[in-house]
Amino acid sequence: MGFILLFVCAKGAFERRRYRNVVIQRARHPQLRYYIHATVTGLLPFVQKGMVERVAVVFFNADNVPLEKFVFKLAVNQAYGSEVEEVDLEISLRSFLIKLSNSESLSKGLPPDCRWEITAYFRSLPETGTSKEAELWIPTDTKQWQQPPLITPIKSMSSEPLCLQLYLEHPSLSESLL
Repeated sequence: MGFILLFVCAKGAFERRRYRNVVIQRARHPQLRYYIHATVTGLLPFVQKGMVERVAVVFFNADNVPLEKFVFKLAVNQAYGSEVEEVDLEISLRSFLIKLSNSESLSKGLPPDCRWEITAYFRSLPETGTSKEAELWIPTDTKQWQQPPLITPIKSMSSEPLCLQLYLEHPSLSESLL
């Protein structure tokens, strides 16, 4: 089951910045920056519990049809102790961010009137009423592609306790011609 938070695309909404000596895209507007931070922070308890299978940033055209999806598939080793090698994890995440910033060339050009949403796909549904975070997420009615998508792998990393894959999905050629 997917849950969403959404935004409208706006040219110039993001700017290139350095974070830990890596070039990233950062939202220019403070409310958009807060929204993204709150979304990721709101997912954290569910990720830590192993409830989230993947998180996608989905781009739509004006007719609400998905154009492409950046998908982050994650697995957290629940059995892993509290002794995380932060240096190893930071190095892995740094290389992941570098690859992510270079993946823009894989994306197809998006129309100026597009919008995007963050969709979280849960292995098991969070119980509403038990936490404020669960109440922030709403079930999605996002249109799905009828054919399996074209998948372009971008980056994988495994640094205990986190395994992460990033790939880009586009509609199949037959579907994109419709």
